[in-house]
Amino acid sequence: MSLPPLPDEELKRQQLDHMKRLATGLLAVATLIFIVARIYESRYPWLGYIRATAEAAMVGAVADWFAVTALFRHPMGIPIPHTAIIPTRKERIGRSLGGFVQNNFLAAPVITAKLRSANIAGKLAQWLADPAHGDTVGRHASAAVTGVVQVLRDEEVQEIITESLNSRVRKTQVAPLMGNVLSLVTAENRHQELLDSAIRLFDRLFEENRDALRDRIAKETPWWMPSAVDDQIYRKIANGIENTLVQVAADPDHPLRHRFNDAVNEFVERLKSSPQMIARGEELKEEILQHPAVRGYSASLWADMKASVLRHGANPESEFRRRVGNAATRLGSSLAEDQELLDKVNGWAEQALLYVVEQYRGEVADLIETTVAAWDPEDTTRKIELQIGRDLQYIRINGTLVGGLVGLFIYTVSQFFGG
Repeated sequence: MSLPPLPDEELKRQQLDHMKRLATGLLAVATLIFIVARIYESRYPWLGYIRATAEAAMVGAVADWFAVTALFRHPMGIPIPHTAIIPTRKERIGRSLGGFVQNNFLAAPVITAKLRSANIAGKLAQWLADPAHGDTVGRHASAAVTGVVQVLRDEEVQEIITESLNSRVRKTQVAPLMGNVLSLVTAENRHQELLDSAIRLFDRLFEENRDALRDRIAKETPWWMPSAVDDQIYRKIANGIENTLVQVAADPDHPLRHRFNDAVNEFVERLKSSPQMIARGEELKEEILQHPAVRGYSASLWADMKASVLRHGANPESEFRRRVGNAATRLGSSLAEDQELLDKVNGWAEQALLYVVEQYRGEVADLIETTVAAWDPEDTTRKIELQIGRDLQYIRINGTLVGGLVGLFIYTVSQFFGG
């Protein structure tokens, strides 16, 4: 795998080449000085100091050239052991680098110390307390919700909503639920109000249909029966109905009311406990759930919600943005004024991040190791050399200069004691 291009790669290449020429030039100068001094040393003995300095400088320059070159490639192409360290030991370097990061950068004490000094909650509170930043939070929250809504497939979301609603409804037995509702309705004889309403409704219907009742009686009696008898039968029925309705309406303790109570209580009990009623309720519930109108309604829920989200997301002055922004500002102000809460939030952030680090620090090390192992050796060597090679050339320069000084010192000491 090739590495991505480095920023300013050409500039780094030019700088590296310049430093290489400088270091090599010093070696060439030291070599030239050594040759000249060696030739004329017999005529001018004091040139021995210069010859020794140049000689040691040459040794230091060559030794450091070898050391620096051995990091990246075999010196002069000769496969000397323990050279070309980076390309030949790339996997080991990646493994060591991963372990170094894991043990030194992702260690719990390091993370804890950094988090405590950062005071994340305090900085977050100050940032959120600014109303302008609250507006930013609202804008980004709106954009995030809008983006999620647009990415989701309508058919899948509608199916999820339908299945979720149906699942919840199917888990609840309808008949016992209706029984519990009716128990609340009939508590303290509130259902008698329903009976009173039914009596008034029946009374109004009877008044509106008196003529129809009279005609019906006339049709049902024999043709030879006098109409006076028909009228008598009608009055008997009408008076009976009217008297019954008046008595039931006026008497709270009327037997009809007691029978109505018994019927309602019996019906409520059957709803709660009768297997037949429960089974019938489940059948009706399933029929309703499978009805196209119900399925269309559950599907329209997502369409309405999506349209609302998109509408609010596109409006910079939407209520959603305003409320999210105000909530963020209030949260920031509350955090800033409550040190105990700040400490708790910092503690939560610390625990959360430490948990994540503990769970994935090994994966980070493996990622570094596998990534480095996948790099192309030659490309890796070239990239690393461009990054640090310029600085390494100072080792060669310093080796030349320090070697020369050491050589001068040794030669001077030897002359002193030899003399």
